[in-house]
Amino acid sequence: MYLLGEHPPYIDSLIESLQALPAQMLDGLEPVDQPIELSGIDNLYQQYSSDRLYYVQQGVVHVEIEGRALFYLQDGDLAGLRQGLGLPPSTYSIGHSAVLIPYDRQQAFRHIHQDEERQQLFTRYILGHAALFADALARNSQVKAHPATGFMHVRKGEAIIREGEVADHVYIIMTGHAEAFVEGVKVGEVYKDEVFGAMAVFTGEKRSASVVASENSTVMTVPKDQFVDLMQTHPRICSTLIENMARTITSLNKKLLECETCRKP
Repeated sequence: MYLLGEHPPYIDSLIESLQALPAQMLDGLEPVDQPIELSGIDNLYQQYSSDRLYYVQQGVVHVEIEGRALFYLQDGDLAGLRQGLGLPPSTYSIGHSAVLIPYDRQQAFRHIHQDEERQQLFTRYILGHAALFADALARNSQVKAHPATGFMHVRKGEAIIREGEVADHVYIIMTGHAEAFVEGVKVGEVYKDEVFGAMAVFTGEKRSASVVASENSTVMTVPKDQFVDLMQTHPRICSTLIENMARTITSLNKKLLECETCRKP
């Protein structure tokens, strides 16, 4: 296996040790067919049987999930463990020539589980890959520092933010519902998963409205200096913020139109 991205020397040692395990796990099991030499394959499991595991005897197999390159399988690796388990399917493709040895999936699993030593090898293989992916995720994460998010529980009628206060946090309603007021007049509502309090953080101005819980609610609080980091690591928050702003602008436009209509004789 070759993992994309940078990784320390101990990862190379782990990969090398893992590549020796499939041959030991499958020792004594007959393949279902002769080794097959493939090239120019876009999706192995669309063109060949989905009930097979493939031992990579020679060459390189590219592995993608949802169109994103994840890693390469090399000599000694086993392809197809994720297939048929209800997991997001991996796409196995082959550019240049690769030689694969096909094994029946169910026969392979029975063969492994019939022997305690092979079970231990399989466990090491799976846990080793989990460790590799966890390390890769940690090293390629965009998080520079873990955002110091907190949570506050507010009862119905309690203010979450107050008009005129200095803006030092951004808020996200996790459960519940709230309403926004300007000088005591209700101007909007805040729903579950909605981000609020961001405008004053971006502009540096004081709060232009109060937000009061209309039912018992749980709210995530994010310090303003870490909100940008949170948006980078959780793009959905940025998308939600844009949706909220668009909804607010639409609501204000409707109210403005209503006011103009009322003024007409």
